[in-house]
Amino acid sequence: MFKLTSLNLNGIRSATSKGLEAWLAQVRPDCICVQEVKAQAVDVQGRFEELAGLRGYFHFAEKKGYSGVGVYSRHEPSDVIVGHGSSEFDAEGRYVELRFDTPIAKRSIVSCYFPSGSSGEERQQAKFRFLEEFYPYLGQLKAGREFILCGDVNIAHQEIDLKNWKGNRKNSGFLPEERAWMTKLLNEAGLVDVYRKLQPTATDEAYTWWSNRGQAYAKNVGWRLDYHLASPDLAGSARAVEVYKGQRFSDHAPLTIDYDFSL
Repeated sequence: MFKLTSLNLNGIRSATSKGLEAWLAQVRPDCICVQEVKAQAVDVQGRFEELAGLRGYFHFAEKKGYSGVGVYSRHEPSDVIVGHGSSEFDAEGRYVELRFDTPIAKRSIVSCYFPSGSSGEERQQAKFRFLEEFYPYLGQLKAGREFILCGDVNIAHQEIDLKNWKGNRKNSGFLPEERAWMTKLLNEAGLVDVYRKLQPTATDEAYTWWSNRGQAYAKNVGWRLDYHLASPDLAGSARAVEVYKGQRFSDHAPLTIDYDFSL
């Protein structure tokens, strides 16, 4: 089995101070895709190159304390792709891809952090630009290789993906245009929402993010913002899924899926 975890750290220093490394040592994923590292290369050197025996590969944002993604892997990749070739968004540290190519298969594990539009209209328009340019990129990637993209997509696709869907229909993360993009990605581009493949009707237990306002976590007023989006063959090998809520490493929960393949 190949165990793959995704987690928005909301800061790698913060998450590790809350017990992340000990949890990884216990769970022993083959890879963990992380988002919002909120660190630069100099911050990682000598401290975060490895976590629980996993080696990290990163795409840092140019802006300090902002964004940043990584993949920690137990297996050495054949290649590492940093950024997806965007003139606008590669500076924000949003995409890192580990390739594991053999004579019989070309496979990738991707960590991606989609922009949030919740801070205002300017960032919402940036999010729409990201979605527009990223859709064909994923199509091209799928045409050439099998992959699993893990990440904070910042979109709740369906009404069952957030607690207060009626009150959020005009809010970023649940806008009709964002949801339509997800539907198109799944129905036309042919990617698979692996969590929903395994848990098609789950509601409260599906949430992976909670606002820090009020008592959202205590009351489980959450959103499902974190995904494994996979090409069909790899998605078809998914066997088990867990959203871990035993500890809080950040405002997101780790999403772990077991796949029946090996690198």
